Amino acid sequence: MSLWLLVFVSELLLSFIWLLGEAYRWHPVSRTVFPERLPEDDKLPAIDVFICTVDPGKEPTFEVMNTVLSAMALDYPAEKLNVYLSDDGGAAVTLHGMREAWRFAKSWLPFCKKYGIKTRCPKAYFSASKDDDDDDSFASSDEFTADRQIIQEKYKDFKDRVMSFGEDSVLEETNSNITGGDHPALIEVIKDNSYEEAPKDEANEIPLLVYVSREKRPSHPHHFKAGALNVLLRVSGVISNSPYLLVLDCDMYCNDPTSARQAMCFHFDPNISSSLAFVQFPQRFHNISKHDIYDSQLRSAFGILWPGLDGLKGPVLSGTGFYIKRNSLYGDSIQKGYNLTDLKDTFGLSNEFINSIRQNYKSNLMSYGSVSSMLLQETRILASCDYPRHTKWGEEVGFLYHSVAEDFFTGFILHCKGWISVYLNPSRPQFLGTSITSLSDLLIQGTRWSSGLVEVGISRFSPLIYGTLRMSFLESLCYAEISLFPLLYCLPLWCFATIPQLCLLNGISLYPKVSSSFFIVFSFIFLSAISKHLYEVLKSAGSINTLVYEQRLWMMKSVSTHTYGSLDAVMKRIGVREASFLPTNKAADEEKLKLYQMGKFDFKTSPMLLVPMVTVIILNMTSIVVGVIRIIVAGKWDSMVVQVLLSSYILVMNSAIIEGMTTRKDNACIPLSVIVPSTVTMETLFAYTLMK
Repeated sequence: MSLWLLVFVSELLLSFIWLLGEAYRWHPVSRTVFPERLPEDDKLPAIDVFICTVDPGKEPTFEVMNTVLSAMALDYPAEKLNVYLSDDGGAAVTLHGMREAWRFAKSWLPFCKKYGIKTRCPKAYFSASKDDDDDDSFASSDEFTADRQIIQEKYKDFKDRVMSFGEDSVLEETNSNITGGDHPALIEVIKDNSYEEAPKDEANEIPLLVYVSREKRPSHPHHFKAGALNVLLRVSGVISNSPYLLVLDCDMYCNDPTSARQAMCFHFDPNISSSLAFVQFPQRFHNISKHDIYDSQLRSAFGILWPGLDGLKGPVLSGTGFYIKRNSLYGDSIQKGYNLTDLKDTFGLSNEFINSIRQNYKSNLMSYGSVSSMLLQETRILASCDYPRHTKWGEEVGFLYHSVAEDFFTGFILHCKGWISVYLNPSRPQFLGTSITSLSDLLIQGTRWSSGLVEVGISRFSPLIYGTLRMSFLESLCYAEISLFPLLYCLPLWCFATIPQLCLLNGISLYPKVSSSFFIVFSFIFLSAISKHLYEVLKSAGSINTLVYEQRLWMMKSVSTHTYGSLDAVMKRIGVREASFLPTNKAADEEKLKLYQMGKFDFKTSPMLLVPMVTVIILNMTSIVVGVIRIIVAGKWDSMVVQVLLSSYILVMNSAIIEGMTTRKDNACIPLSVIVPSTVTMETLFAYTLMK
């Protein structure tokens, strides 16, 4: 009876999360825009672009600089575009890369504008197999061919200068050896002498480019990406103070230069502009193989869930590729008209920054691109560790620190305060990033996401309690599904992956007999769930393989990343451990990439992440063998066949793990150091149930 009750509770949990997920399907929305209806360029608002990088080892500097250049080349008035790079590692190679990117931009940007280039990420443009992004009117032009050859040579020189710079170099400006977690603040407006001497019209063709390395000390909490974004928010506030912000991951380059104008179509819409916080674009990736074994396209999220949320109050803030209104991040302080003392308690002691909150603030730029030394000193104070202490940064203003999933939580609170958002998914991807190509990166990233989401779901900000009082009921259900799905999936999946199998090994019948009328109910529920998933996959241009990949990852993540992430969130809630953050590795690895292109899993990861998956597979393999014997010898097919079919389904969906354990002999197979402890764990489970 106790085993049956566990299975029944698991069914209830899956039914509950299914019920939450149905809220996405009430009012899905698809949008389109008409940028040609925007006002003239001189009436467009300014935009600050925020790009964050941490570790040049995992986030190669050359790749980051391509993202920077693509942002500088957006189809937007250059004098109204300002690009800020946050370098949390304080790496000399990153600052050197910024200076080299500036030099190359003086040739690259005019070339793109002159010939109407659409792909304005240099690496993507020059590595394309054919130049379908070139304007047809110039494609056969001798002038274009000559200019393209010149710019390609400059690009190669730029690449060589960035790649040849030693990563172990130190920043001369700090006069000290530094580490990624211990370094002073450094702010530099990137320019050179030729820029200062250039005519104003020519200088205005290059957006403002600013390098920001905030101070980091081991004794001070730095709050990961949210802390870096808040520093950019303060520093940019006293330099350019643009009313709108574009936030990008360092590998997510601008694939369509018109994204800013498309976002402004919504921010200029008189029907929604006053309450619109941000415009979210989907995350797309340029290196997806035909075997998308790691579900890098995030088909379900960006194809079904986000359009469904858009029909309610708007999509979740998704970490990258969004244009957000600066004032929406400043909380209620501006609207409530706080006095100077209250503003300083909220935003800190910088009078210059508090002045920037006023809409009529004029930046202390002496001339375009030239910042006074006094203002630069002020930015270093704003980027210091001590500045946000005893203020409300990360609690009520800026990007919020409550969870390592700072984007999700910040967007949730914005919606609770009455702000709305919109989701735009044009046919041409606006931003393209680098997808995950190894199981290790997938599981590490999934554990981090699971931890951050569950941390919100089990806190006082739980969408089921906090959200239902401040937003529509359906939207609160959507937020609840996102914040709780790791927890609600890991418990049932562990149950279905072990209990029926252990019962089968012990000769216990758990499900209705095939001859029973209740068997039809179980079969209908299972087949309808699979059919619904298949329908959604095919509707979004997927295939049967897509369904298999998604089902496999659902099972693998539930018993590993969702489990560890949920435990991590619980331990952080009760104060057992502190939050941690590991950046996803974006450096190219030829061996991993080759396996990914072949559709083979790279199992070189921590045994802690592999052992749960391998244990489940070994248990199901054993239970099938024993179950078939019981059916043949004892004739118990009527009572045991459902459990045998369940184990068979699990093994079919996870055939890649079986292959990694048995037939594969390459370096990326599952090693014996994982198989042996998994087998011991399975035998221990079996022995325990046998004694019971």
